[in-house]
Amino acid sequence: MQLDFKVKNESLLVNFNGELDHHTAKYVRDKIDEAYADHNTNNIVIDLNNLNFMDSSGIGLLMGRYKIVTQKGGNLSIINVSPRVEKILKMSGILKIVNILDTDQADKFLRE
Repeated sequence: MQLDFKVKNESLLVNFNGELDHHTAKYVRDKIDEAYADHNTNNIVIDLNNLNFMDSSGIGLLMGRYKIVTQKGGNLSIINVSPRVEKILKMSGILKIVNILDTDQADKFLRE
């Protein structure tokens, strides 16, 4: 798993590249938490465009980041979600609390 971090529109943008599973979840969690603390932003936007696979460890990772972000008064959003990953997110119920930005919203966010 490779991660790329940028600050855009007062949000930490996290680009995933690879697989998010029980083998990579701790590494990803630690890197996101470190970058979130270093950049002192309220929001996290996770770009799943290059995510190849996600299991329940990925759901746990997202839930944990949601908790951290909302404690600071921020939001967690997800962009560029494949239909396969969106199905997993829907089944988990996480979409009731985490925003998925549609293509137009994601494009606008990434262009600004």
